[in-house]
Amino acid sequence: MSLIATEILPRWRQFNSLTKPRVIQLIVFCALIGMVLAVPGVPSWDQVALAAWGCLGIWLVSGAAAVFNCLVEKTIDAKMKRTSWRPTARGELSDGEALIFSVALCVLGSVVLYVKVNPLTMWLTFATFVGYAVVYTVILKPLTPQNIVIGGASGAMPPLLGWAAMRGDVGAEAYILFLIIFLWTPPHFWALALYRVEDYRKSGLPMLPVTHGNEFTRLQILLYTFILLAACLLPFMYQMSGWLYLVSALVLSVMFCGYAWKLWLHYSDDLAKKTFRFSLIHLSLLFLAILVDHYVKDWL
Repeated sequence: MSLIATEILPRWRQFNSLTKPRVIQLIVFCALIGMVLAVPGVPSWDQVALAAWGCLGIWLVSGAAAVFNCLVEKTIDAKMKRTSWRPTARGELSDGEALIFSVALCVLGSVVLYVKVNPLTMWLTFATFVGYAVVYTVILKPLTPQNIVIGGASGAMPPLLGWAAMRGDVGAEAYILFLIIFLWTPPHFWALALYRVEDYRKSGLPMLPVTHGNEFTRLQILLYTFILLAACLLPFMYQMSGWLYLVSALVLSVMFCGYAWKLWLHYSDDLAKKTFRFSLIHLSLLFLAILVDHYVKDWL
């Protein structure tokens, strides 16, 4: 490998890491579910191409929001073990470089969505960018311990974006998926905040475990998982999914409640980590069940 290549590759990785690739993968996957549900039966090649352009545009704008988040929170990130490795926190990338990268991704993604998909999807995705990068990161996160609850609306948008990409409007099915992610977000992040509480305390962010304590946060996690379980039944009740999804949703949601129940009764950092990790499994498998069920429900 040439000297130039060895210098460029680490640089590329630095920029790529700011987009939070694992988070973006989940965002695009949830958007894809919205796209799939918006198309009855097997999609045509034109619909597949439309979905591909939609996923690309959503990925680019979501990555732009993540980069902007890293830029705004670079001082906070530097104080936290979980985020201190980020190139913006370590000073490996300048503010100007991060800002230009964020703007470039946002503009490119918006153009892709406007030209190749439809204006509604572009505007909804841009509104999501503003909601996460500005409303949540700049205003809500340092202001209130309910930052995750209110800001969760931005993170719950992907199914709406996916549906809009394929239909040019937003249907009730997309709002149901939005509600599921919206209710999933607080117990997911609060489980993380429980075992990272000292990091958040040092950063000065008013996360719930810092402002209201460990026990209160555990109770909120438990209550949210109960409400989430009920919301996860809505796709079946609305007849947008069948029995395969219902069984999967019940098993996954009861397991999530089980983790929250044990966490509420007997706290440990290890159990909080397991709860956080299972929350990712819960959402991923739940939406995978919706995807599979969409194609097999008529056979069951």
